[in-house]
Amino acid sequence: MSSLTVLGFDYGTKSIGVAIGQSLTGSANPLLSINAVDGIPKWEEIGMLIEEWKPDLVVVGLPLNMDGSEQEMTQRAKKFANRINGRFGVKIATQDERLTTADAKARLFEMGGYKALTKGQVDAMSAVLIIESYFENLY
Repeated sequence: MSSLTVLGFDYGTKSIGVAIGQSLTGSANPLLSINAVDGIPKWEEIGMLIEEWKPDLVVVGLPLNMDGSEQEMTQRAKKFANRINGRFGVKIATQDERLTTADAKARLFEMGGYKALTKGQVDAMSAVLIIESYFENLY
């Protein structure tokens, strides 16, 4: 099986975390967070990331309620994923992200204490966890 390059997004209305991952290693690294205005990013920033990393797949975290039901943000994240597909022609997948923010904070805290917990870093680390949980579900 050839290695897939996966760009992951932790969708939010003010900030969208971004990470890059490789299916070969099953791991991902945080890249950055993109500002969004009411959930709308600067599409050229997304375009530049896709151009730079040339992902085989884009994975967007799907915020669900704890019981697995959808919420308004679930629909918005799906729409975001569909727009990436429509604009850039990249294959997309969504991944349940119910526990990623808490996990991201725990992981960043282990790495650097409270100083590591800027909002942008938490969002980018959440994107890492979205990719990693996507890989875990592949196998």
